[in-house]
Amino acid sequence: MLGFAIFRILHILAGFLALLVFWIPIVTKKGGKAHVRVGWVYVAAMATVAVSALYMGVWRIGFDPDRTADSVAFAWFLNYISLLSSATAWYGLRVLRFKKRVAAHRHPVDLLFPGLLFVSSLAIGGYGAVISFPLLTWFPLVGIFLGGTQLFYWLRPPANKMHWWFEHLSGMMGCCIATITAFTVFGAPRLLQLESVNPLLWFLPTIFIVPVIVGMSIYYRKKFFKKPIAPNK
Repeated sequence: MLGFAIFRILHILAGFLALLVFWIPIVTKKGGKAHVRVGWVYVAAMATVAVSALYMGVWRIGFDPDRTADSVAFAWFLNYISLLSSATAWYGLRVLRFKKRVAAHRHPVDLLFPGLLFVSSLAIGGYGAVISFPLLTWFPLVGIFLGGTQLFYWLRPPANKMHWWFEHLSGMMGCCIATITAFTVFGAPRLLQLESVNPLLWFLPTIFIVPVIVGMSIYYRKKFFKKPIAPNK
C-alpha cells in the first residue's frame, strides 16, 4: 500500500504539471527556447505519469484485495493510457531524431511501440465491448489510428522534406489527448466530488484536439509548401 500511495502522489503531481504546461509548446514559436524547454518538462512529466499509471493499474488488477469489476475496468484503462501517452511521446521525439532519413526506418523499438499500441487498442476495445464499458470500447479507436499511422510512417520513405514536423505534431498532440482524457476520467470527477459523469465527457478531449491537429497541419502545410508567385511578364 505504501508503494501505491507513493506512486499515486507522483502520478497526481506529474499529471497536474503536464496539464499546466502542455499548451505552451503549442502556442510558442516552434523550435524556440520556450517550445523546447517546456516541451522537455512536459515529456518528463508524462514519463512519470506513464510509469506511475502502469504501476497503479497492475497493482489494482493483480494485488488489490478490495478490487471490484469497475475498479478493474478503470485500471485497464489506466494501463492503456500509460501505453498511449508513452508511445505517442516516444514517437514525437524519435521523428525528430530521424528527421533526415530518406528510406524506411525499422528500428525495433520504434516499431514495437506503435505495434503494441495498435494490438493493445484492439484488445482493450474488445474487452470493453464484452463488459459493455463505452470508454474502453470506443476510446481505443484513437490508439488504432495512431498506432497504424505511426507504423505506416516508419515503414515507408518520407513523402516530403517536412515529414518529421507534422509527425512530431501528431505525436505530441496525441500525447496531449492522453493527458487531458486521463484528467477527465480520473481527476476531474474527484476534484468536483462527482460520483458519476456523462461518458461523453471522456471523449471531449479527442473531439476538440483532433480538429486542432487537422487545422494546424493544414495551416503549416500551406506555410511550408506554398507555391512561389510567378513574376509578371
